Amino acid sequence: MRSDAIDVHQHLWPAELVDRLRARTRPPYLRGWTLHTDGEPPYEVEPAAHDPEARASVDADDGTDLACVSLSSPLGIEALPRRDAAPLIRAWHRGVGDLPGHFRAWASVPATDPDLDGLRGLLGEPRFIGLQLPATQLLTPAAWERAATVLAVAEAAGAPVLVHPGPLPRAPFDRDLPGWWPAVVGYTAQLTAAWWAWHAVSGRALFPRLRVVFVAAAGLAPVHHERHAIRGGRPQPVDPGLYVDSSGYGPRALDAVVRVLGIDALVLGSDRPYAPPLTELFGEAATRAVRVTNPARLLGGTRAGEQTWPFAS
Repeated sequence: MRSDAIDVHQHLWPAELVDRLRARTRPPYLRGWTLHTDGEPPYEVEPAAHDPEARASVDADDGTDLACVSLSSPLGIEALPRRDAAPLIRAWHRGVGDLPGHFRAWASVPATDPDLDGLRGLLGEPRFIGLQLPATQLLTPAAWERAATVLAVAEAAGAPVLVHPGPLPRAPFDRDLPGWWPAVVGYTAQLTAAWWAWHAVSGRALFPRLRVVFVAAAGLAPVHHERHAIRGGRPQPVDPGLYVDSSGYGPRALDAVVRVLGIDALVLGSDRPYAPPLTELFGEAATRAVRVTNPARLLGGTRAGEQTWPFAS
């Protein structure tokens, strides 16, 4: 297998972030390797899944040359009071700065009073390839407008934005929901709302040069474009600056998305360690587009001698 793929969506917790989560007494926190959050049942984390050398090795086996890791937004760190969020996010940034060259990272900011100058600095460093925002901060057209100052920093830096599911609130009567419920129902609903909120607010008019990628095929939101039209929505041209990643879905779902958006909008994202990366889709040419060419374009470069690739290890 060719080893030049770019996985734009992985998670890996550096040691300093793990230590800070263990020091907490309120969610999110770790007790040993048991994760406690407000919205989901306790989760047993596999320690080896957050070993950088082991991750780089398994990536190499799957032909992944570059892995882009992000803070796990469902933890709810960005939404904490700033006095709690900022130290955890700083620990994340410091930790990923020490990872091997196989890794690049998405920066994060607290939802309250984000440090815009600090974000500009991070996005000027080769290690950081863009900004992650939780979908929970982008659920309505007005929410995209409220995020404008942060989005403008990413746009000015020429850095993409990764939209990832955020934390799920859970009421007491929700305790009996099955374990798969958040990922199958809650996360997809968040992504769908954020996708349609971008279109409703005319996001491209607000941010003409911003590249945005929604994880998990935007919760399959693009497949609802027919319903959007039936219900009175105006036709939307395919936006070359809007991407979706392949995480959480297989060939049947991704085929439906590609029929709406075209192959150029789909990029490799695995959500590792929770799932392996896509290794083949629709033949050799499409596979290379999804695993190599499209992610490179999203991140701002190209591969294989086509132009300059600025993020090579």
